[in-house]
Amino acid sequence: MSSRREEKMFMENLESRPELSKRSFLSVPAKSSQGIVVFSHLRWSFVWQRPQQFLSRFAIDHPILFIEEPYFDLAEGAEGWLEMDAVAPQVMVAAAHLDQSLRGSPRLGDILRGFARRAIDSFNMKGEFDLPLLWYYTPMDATWSLDYFANSGVIYDCMDELSKFRGAPPELVEAEQFLLKRASVVFTGGFGLWLEKQRHHPFVHFFGCGVESEHFGQARLESTPTPKDLQEMPKPIIGWFGVIDERVDYDLIEEIAKARPDWSIVMVGPVVKVDPEAFPQAPNLHWLGGRNYSELPGYCKAFDVCIMPFALNEATEFINPTKALEYLATGKPVISTPVPDVVRQYDDLVYIEKDARGFIDRIEEVWKRPDEARIRRGVVKAEASSWDKTVSRMQALIAEVTENEPAMRSKASLK
Repeated sequence: MSSRREEKMFMENLESRPELSKRSFLSVPAKSSQGIVVFSHLRWSFVWQRPQQFLSRFAIDHPILFIEEPYFDLAEGAEGWLEMDAVAPQVMVAAAHLDQSLRGSPRLGDILRGFARRAIDSFNMKGEFDLPLLWYYTPMDATWSLDYFANSGVIYDCMDELSKFRGAPPELVEAEQFLLKRASVVFTGGFGLWLEKQRHHPFVHFFGCGVESEHFGQARLESTPTPKDLQEMPKPIIGWFGVIDERVDYDLIEEIAKARPDWSIVMVGPVVKVDPEAFPQAPNLHWLGGRNYSELPGYCKAFDVCIMPFALNEATEFINPTKALEYLATGKPVISTPVPDVVRQYDDLVYIEKDARGFIDRIEEVWKRPDEARIRRGVVKAEASSWDKTVSRMQALIAEVTENEPAMRSKASLK
């Protein structure tokens, strides 16, 4: 996805979310509370997911500096520069633009550290970032930033087992061990991840997915319009939304599409790390690309069945897909492959099928005769799983852990 397309989708998303009104974007941090410096491999403007859900809520009380991985988009020899954008109240995104030849350079850590220091200093209006919390989504950033910035605590929010993903750097495992040794507290996005990480750290807490149930509940409203690109599609419409990458079972999707040419299979989401030219093609199989978060309820309203056709591979071993609760909030039947965390948490709400034959038979059943009691239980589950409640519990744990080690953290050196 181009940066222009990302920016357009993100700004449309903000316009649809009153709690992230643009009216305060250019103001200085509104509170003098402790700042949080976030190091992320995911771009803020890419897909509205776990980091944005958490941090937009933390930003109510804490100014957030969100440091993205660099863009290697400059010609060789060009001078690097730092881009900083106020994207939401109390949220500043920083990203370095670098000479493309610096990718993998032994000097890269020093360069990134310098840009991070500039970003912190420029956003440190009232001393909020004198001793910030350091929050990591990628262990790779810990190798050049930990031990270099004074802080009052280190948080590792482990969303996925990144070392299992395609293209993961071989040094990622060692980098995570380094981060785990220094983290004050570790959060995991999946139960399987919690089981794994608690072997390496004494303070590991499982905080799975939340959901904005009112947002996705719009799919159940008569007043919600369906997207024009689905209005003429033959029924049933079997739908997915989410990032399209190596975690998707493309063979499964192809088998369903070929076996039922009268059905419409709709895949909504940006493509990452896979070649769209290699996607299966069929007249009834539609790869629509990314859509804004604000548009997803309308797409789900048009879906007759929501699917999670995850491949069962290393990349999905530890995933806990946010879309499970989002789908349940829409009031539509949900079918998934047997991803461990989905089975563990939702096997009484989500239909679990292992292959294309199972998906086809189940779709035939639930499309024509949906289990209304099961659907109501799913909606209730979603309504009880708010991001707000999760963030409140995380804040309490962070305060407890960091208050017990202030001396160690405050003495962190500036190198």
